[in-house]
Amino acid sequence: MPKTFPTPKLVVFACDGVLVDSEPVSSQVLIANLAHHGLALTMEQSIELFVGGTMSGVMAKARMLGAELPEDWTAEVNTETYARLQQGVPLIPGIPGLLARLDAAGISVCVASNGSEEKMRITLGQNGLWERFHPLAMFSAHALGVAKPEPGLFLAAASHFGVQARDCLVIENSGSGVTAAVRAGMRCLGFAPQGGGKKLASLGAEVFTGMEEVPALLSI
Repeated sequence: MPKTFPTPKLVVFACDGVLVDSEPVSSQVLIANLAHHGLALTMEQSIELFVGGTMSGVMAKARMLGAELPEDWTAEVNTETYARLQQGVPLIPGIPGLLARLDAAGISVCVASNGSEEKMRITLGQNGLWERFHPLAMFSAHALGVAKPEPGLFLAAASHFGVQARDCLVIENSGSGVTAAVRAGMRCLGFAPQGGGKKLASLGAEVFTGMEEVPALLSI
């Protein structure tokens, strides 16, 4: 028989690639920028290496691979990325309906991201979600000083809502996010709409490919 879980009291969403479809744009900007600094990467390589990481971690990895990056590189690439994101980033299909279902079921929701609040203001703001999550249901690694794959972001969210880790459910699309959820002792759904589910499953996530699947997985 498949394992059954109690309905969660809190659902924690990652932002990029889970709430908003920002990963392709961010990856395109990153690839173009790194090419100017001597490192050529494909989209597949960029996603494998960098999705779910912090910008300081991206910088360190890129330098190890041969990129010649200035000390102010993070500010440089963030400026380029934010400018592109401001041109338009759609919600992940099914997110409005899923949030409505969670509201109807009385389940609290929040967002926890390795990205900055400034970035989330751009991506969530143009989709009507900034006001929903900011400031009381938004947890940023930049603000809290702890990033995935460490569990601190998720544990801070649980503490804020007064919920035990076992009563939380995390929706993630990156290996670092899944690892953080597992370390926090939280059930994790791994969103893999275009493949890559094997990696997320190997780290401890239950893989799904469409937001319309989530209510059944949550028994709502």
